[in-house]
Amino acid sequence: MKLKFKMMIVTILSATLLMAGCGGQQTAAPKAEDYVLKVGYAGSLCEGPIHMAYEKGFFAEEGLKVELVKLAAGGPMFEAVTAGKIEAGFGLMASLIQPLSNGLPVKITTGLHTGCDKVLVPQNSGINTVADLKGKRIGVPSLTSSPVMFAKRALAAAGVGVSEKNLEVEFVVFSNSELPLALQKGAIDAIAANDPVASIAAQEYNLNILLDSAVTAPYHDQYCCVAYVKDTLAKNNPEIAAKYTRAMQKASAYVAQHPEEVAKIQVEKKYVAGNAEFNGKVLKTYNYIPSVSGAYNAFGVTAAELQNVGMLGAAADVPALHKNSFVTLPGVPDTIK
Repeated sequence: MKLKFKMMIVTILSATLLMAGCGGQQTAAPKAEDYVLKVGYAGSLCEGPIHMAYEKGFFAEEGLKVELVKLAAGGPMFEAVTAGKIEAGFGLMASLIQPLSNGLPVKITTGLHTGCDKVLVPQNSGINTVADLKGKRIGVPSLTSSPVMFAKRALAAAGVGVSEKNLEVEFVVFSNSELPLALQKGAIDAIAANDPVASIAAQEYNLNILLDSAVTAPYHDQYCCVAYVKDTLAKNNPEIAAKYTRAMQKASAYVAQHPEEVAKIQVEKKYVAGNAEFNGKVLKTYNYIPSVSGAYNAFGVTAAELQNVGMLGAAADVPALHKNSFVTLPGVPDTIK
């Protein structure tokens, strides 16, 4: 009986170890060469680095397999990260700051370019400076969008109240297609919008560009768009995150050198709507020099100003948020030109 009992124990232990071994094989992390990274994109003009990293082979050059996932702009992108539908993406840094403060599980890995927000006014409107917007109605695509953040930062710097306690302008929400029509009909006095919507509206409706984050100081030196990865990817697969980041840096530098070609590919491949020639001219106004430190420095300035205008919670620890929102990855250079 003792012998039979011992044999039973050995059999059970062997089966347990075998099952554990099988389970380990099933849950083992995939090898880098087998990993397929899901990258989200929304189809905006300034997302050129994602489009070119895919189309011109920069992802492949890094030995990275990628699945591009088309998403709507704004909130759905963040929901997709949280739900695990994507693991990496491209975002407007100002729009990332409050979600990061609320626990959005991503890490910024590099800055990609400056520019892409504008404030427009009609010709002969009498609005010649930012301070002239005091008491005016400004049309925006949403109350939490990057354009409204840009406008509020500039207004506050000009001494115009934008907080709930001292609101000296009115922000009115319209869809992107309705913004120039609302301005033309006098329902609003100015528009704050992203490109290419803003640049197209300026051309088609003969509008003055009052503010342009690509050329207006000090914003023209501040990175607006960044690459990011899910925090678990950065922690568990830093090499994959680094490959993605380096490919995006290379692609960003490529956009700087070939804006007309990039715009043509974007339209032909249906990443972006519009006229390729016009889009190429807009891309030329952005500073596509990828920079890790550039993004880091811009984050600190932007976060502090957003907290000042009430678009980042007063209780947020800006220095801690600043530090925790970035990750240093192996083999990622500070910049590529």
